[in-house]
Amino acid sequence: MSEFEIPTRIESARLILRPFREEDWRGMHTHYSNPECTRHTLGRVLSEGESWRLTATLAGHWLLRGYGPYALEEKSSGALVGAAGLWYPADFPEREIKWALLPAFQGRGYASEAARAVQAMAAEVYPGQPPISFIHRDNGASIRVALAVGAHLEDEVDFRGGRFQIYRHPAPGKKA
Repeated sequence: MSEFEIPTRIESARLILRPFREEDWRGMHTHYSNPECTRHTLGRVLSEGESWRLTATLAGHWLLRGYGPYALEEKSSGALVGAAGLWYPADFPEREIKWALLPAFQGRGYASEAARAVQAMAAEVYPGQPPISFIHRDNGASIRVALAVGAHLEDEVDFRGGRFQIYRHPAPGKKA
């Protein structure tokens, strides 16, 4: 394997999950500059410079942790769809599966498709360590994705001035 703990590229039926490229920041900016997309995560929209830095953070997470979020590329068009993958900032309770879709790609099942691909990969690489998804309790869209991929509500905690729910992803062999 490479210097990373997980594969740097995986595929699902409609998506390629791959490392971020510099040009991806502009696509991610359509997510980070949208108030509906950032309401429950960042709490505000980001400037272009902030979007560039956050996209660089997603890419840099791989160097610090040995794994990280993937850029999601639509197979049929080559378009950037968003981000999904393993994420573990220093203040999070544990490793999570995150997802963030560009507004034009929401509502098509891409988040759950990407989450399932990450679940399968994580089950192989980290057996016996099912990840969580750490979701603001008012983020109905992300809660629906977590439930759709078989995660279950495990706890609710105060975090960064809000209430966040911990959804545990299923262990390998468990039905989603």
